[in-house]
Amino acid sequence: MPHGARWLGVSGLVPAIAAVAVLLAPAAPEVRQLAAHAGAVYAGLILSFLGGTWWGFAARHGETGWSLWVLAVMPSLAAWALLMALAPARIVAIGVLIVASLMVDRLLVAKGAAPGWWMGLRVPLSLGLGALTVALGVLARGIAG
Repeated sequence: MPHGARWLGVSGLVPAIAAVAVLLAPAAPEVRQLAAHAGAVYAGLILSFLGGTWWGFAARHGETGWSLWVLAVMPSLAAWALLMALAPARIVAIGVLIVASLMVDRLLVAKGAAPGWWMGLRVPLSLGLGALTVALGVLARGIAG
């Protein structure tokens, strides 16, 4: 695995960690609401970004069928739909989808579209961001707004 990919990937968890930390700390309701919203939007952006990586893998692999292309657009559409009306359950759903994205990552490696080291990067990052996002959704319950 490229060294930069590992460190940049891990640094991508910082916004989610910060959002959860704000919800765990004593803070004004409007600050908590902003943290929940920012964390949810960030997770949605990352979910969409994953779809973009899958699109790139499909293109590089020379995919001629529909399956990888359809899978590649699903994360963006799901993130968009879930973020249209932000609610704690929708934040949790984004976290669950981030974890579920590992199934597509595994498929891409099995097809030879993604590099062999891909799962070594994706598993900890998807589990980390997925868990943080689920926690964010659970902690966001009861925030007015």
